[in-house]
Amino acid sequence: MSEFIDLAPEVAEAFASGAPVVALESTIISHGMPYPQNLETAQAVEQDVRDNGAIPATIAVIGGRCKIGLSPDELEYFAKGTDILKLSRRDIPYAIAKKCDGATTVSATMILAEKAGISIFATGGIGGVHRELATSFDISADLTELGKTSVAVVCAGAKAILDIPMTLEHLETLGVPVIAYGTDEFPAFYTVKSGQKAPLRLDSPEQIADFLSAKWDFGLEGGVVIGNPPPADKALALEAIEHAIDSALVEAKGLNIHGREVTPFLLQRVTQHTKGKSLEANIALVRNNARLAAQIAVARAK
Repeated sequence: MSEFIDLAPEVAEAFASGAPVVALESTIISHGMPYPQNLETAQAVEQDVRDNGAIPATIAVIGGRCKIGLSPDELEYFAKGTDILKLSRRDIPYAIAKKCDGATTVSATMILAEKAGISIFATGGIGGVHRELATSFDISADLTELGKTSVAVVCAGAKAILDIPMTLEHLETLGVPVIAYGTDEFPAFYTVKSGQKAPLRLDSPEQIADFLSAKWDFGLEGGVVIGNPPPADKALALEAIEHAIDSALVEAKGLNIHGREVTPFLLQRVTQHTKGKSLEANIALVRNNARLAAQIAVARAK
């Protein structure tokens, strides 16, 4: 265990007893949703993990210390905080050295989870190849991390604002297995369907646990993407989401928004265009992913 890491008491007890643990990111709290929905979602997601037999470990950096598991007060701080850094791989040493507070993205959460010994991580959607790649050269660090860090990421596919076919191609280049859970089509965050066939399909947490054991026990390092479709009653129509995204992209370009600011801007605008329905879908899919991640962690523990 790294000297920079602090385990929450509940997580430390789980490690000592051999109980399954599921990592959760903190950027979705501080940068992904408005208050109070972000706090309510964070609390509900942690409870979903517990209800399905595992221990939640929400990951963040506080005062330069890498926290594996947050207290209720720390969760609320991240939900209300306005001066919290958004941490990717490149930002972790800065936050440690400067003793900053930072919320971890998918890539940073994967790194800290692996260092703490956690192999299952639930999030909303992974980053990927952005649209208009030829002019932006914008590819999420999440993909690079998946190519080398041995953590399975349970998600509702790639965020719908991305170029999903290019994202799948890039994951193939990096040798990252992409599994669709219970479906033949790769999910697209808010929508059950993306129009893209998933490379692999598995139909139970036990099958996924067996797959992860086969990959890592064989010595193949790197992550796995587990695409879990959003709940059908909360999912949105692909056409409606595409219209909202196209409008948001035009607005972002006009405002010269680029880099790491693009994703939160687009998600905010999509929420406005869909009159809040995309936020409802976001909350439902994150909770759905947490439940599946806990079930996979339990199956691996057995």
